[in-house]
Amino acid sequence: MTLSSGSISQNRSLMDLDVELPAIALGDADAFARWLARAERPLRQSLRRFAAAVDTEAVMQETLLRVWVVARRCRPDGRPNSLLRLGLRIARNLAIGEIRRTRSGPIDDDIDPPDPPAPEPTLPDPALRKRIEECLEKLPRKPAAALAARIESAGAEPDRLLADRLGMRPNTFLQNITRARRLLTGCLQRLGIEIA
Repeated sequence: MTLSSGSISQNRSLMDLDVELPAIALGDADAFARWLARAERPLRQSLRRFAAAVDTEAVMQETLLRVWVVARRCRPDGRPNSLLRLGLRIARNLAIGEIRRTRSGPIDDDIDPPDPPAPEPTLPDPALRKRIEECLEKLPRKPAAALAARIESAGAEPDRLLADRLGMRPNTFLQNITRARRLLTGCLQRLGIEIA
């Protein structure tokens, strides 16, 4: 079935995931799970163009962590799916940052992500956010601070600036990020969550 742009606009307004945003901003894990169930597909699709150059699954996981942390600061702008559009921007910035870091492919900085397609409903996993929070709380102080700083910056600030803000050397900051990711992955796996 082919949809006209008018019907897409109507579908987008019906599928506006920002209905979950107020609850997500208050830390409602169930609301985030409902949002994630519909937002995951467009986020993954937006990373397809980077698949040859970066580990898109790692970018996706980092994107979702960052969206969770910064959601409370996301303000609707009058257009549908503001949190999803923020997630798309975060995913793009993370992928481009990874390409720059590894020099693994050309960078097309001029392309802005298109408006996301209307999300398709899928079954949510309401326990996922709770498990992520549990594991984040178990991180040692310095790795937790480094990871939180990187997530909260949402790709807007370079690591050396974040390291400086935390009183760390850039290399120490990166070691703490690596340690936090390793510990977070291990914790999630012990809780039965499969990590690619």
